Amino acid sequence: LLVNYPPKVAVSTLVNSLKGVSSRLLRKHRPVLRARYFKGTLWSPSYFSASCGGAPISIVRQYIEQQRTPE
Repeated sequence: LLVNYPPKVAVSTLVNSLKGVSSRLLRKHRPVLRARYFKGTLWSPSYFSASCGGAPISIVRQYIEQQRTPE
């Protein structure tokens, strides 16, 4: 996931927002997933974040698009 966000926003705040919104949307559009939630939550509290300062956005986007998708 390539995200451009304001530097004043903490990474943890951004990640929590993304997890919250995606969880609500998935519960709304795929109610069957609710039975698979662990203790009522979709996402674990952990996350990984990395920066790519200095690299042109076109190169970063190309790298992401070439990654293998889960099967």
